[in-house]
Amino acid sequence: MDARTIIEKVRDGIEPTQAELSWFAKGLAGDGVSDAQAGAFAMAVCTKGLSEEARVALTLAMRDSGEVLSWDRPVIDKHSTGGIGDAVSLLLAPLLAAVGATVPMISGRGLGHTGGTLDKLEAIPGVVTDVDDAKFRNMVDDLGCAIVSASANIAPADKRLYAIRDVTGTVESVDLITASILSKKLSAGLNALILDVKAGSGAFMGSVDEARFLAQSLVKTANGAGCKTAALVTDMNQPLAPAAGNALEIAEVMQALTAPKNSRLIELTLALGAELMVLAGMDTAPEVAAVKLRDALQAGKGAEVFERMVAALGGPSDFTETWRGRLPEANVIREIAASETGVISAMDGHAIGLAVVGLGGGRMRASDRIDPSVGFSDIAALGTKVSKGDPIARLHAGSEKAAIAAERVFIGAVTIGENANPGPLLIDRVG
Repeated sequence: MDARTIIEKVRDGIEPTQAELSWFAKGLAGDGVSDAQAGAFAMAVCTKGLSEEARVALTLAMRDSGEVLSWDRPVIDKHSTGGIGDAVSLLLAPLLAAVGATVPMISGRGLGHTGGTLDKLEAIPGVVTDVDDAKFRNMVDDLGCAIVSASANIAPADKRLYAIRDVTGTVESVDLITASILSKKLSAGLNALILDVKAGSGAFMGSVDEARFLAQSLVKTANGAGCKTAALVTDMNQPLAPAAGNALEIAEVMQALTAPKNSRLIELTLALGAELMVLAGMDTAPEVAAVKLRDALQAGKGAEVFERMVAALGGPSDFTETWRGRLPEANVIREIAASETGVISAMDGHAIGLAVVGLGGGRMRASDRIDPSVGFSDIAALGTKVSKGDPIARLHAGSEKAAIAAERVFIGAVTIGENANPGPLLIDRVG
């Protein structure tokens, strides 16, 4: 086999064989495929597309390009396509562990305008999510869950291809997005997976149709690869939690774990967890599973697991009691006032996310250091009635100059009109 022949087949709309895709993935993970060939392959897939069978084959080939974990019991996980104020993983993993599930969650860092689970978790002083395989397994055995970064041996073909896609204009290919997401997730040896595919101004997929199309691709491919999978299409036209920024979102997670009240964050966490428990055979109906998860939340069992996980990753052992005094605070904290009277009718989530990145809460380059304290909190929800001068958010910045720039962006990202129609949080189910 050779890379040129495989690229030509994809370019000409001829389906490559599973053996050819496996060879190509191994070439990506090693030195058998050049950067130019990787870019040509990505462009061919982006232009011509892959069949469902070829998409499954590419996903498995990229998964098998590195280490695939195995467990002595069923394991489950959740993945989100990314949004603003989305801290579900930090709430869901310990809750699932509290009701008896095993959740080895390999997570990622911030991508573009969206925050990353690992960056949020590392806002807690002392926490380090880069752990070796032995520690990862010990945490899962002891706690029932662990949220860690992927080792260099997990889906190395995807790491290489993703970097190539980022500079060749092929990031938007649904086939390549699907293979990229699932090759990493399936490397954890999962038996069941729930996907949160977001649609709206703060999501990568702007429209519901686009999100539904991606959800269908992900679900069909994951099921074709042997992992029981379903997806919820959910709204991202406003931040999921009323905060955007690493430490600020940890504060929302701790509020939910230690003093739970009805919120969009909790609603979505319970919905995703319930669907996942049914997929895994832990319950027969989402309604029954959701009650178990809510009971565990109200009883503080999720908080107990989260605290033990934080301690195992190097953080404080008493975090559920001391989190208010331990999370980093920004140098400049002030309210953002409404520019006029009316109803908050729309938000540009993409702009808000980029404003957090501009404050230092995300990365412009891979080498950038993150300031975990910055961002926005107390963000008013869509449909909120405001008078001119009323607070619509609280700004957290490292300097006055940065605060002025971020405030300008936030005000421009919020539309105040005569009415609002926020729409449902849960839009559709696929699978």
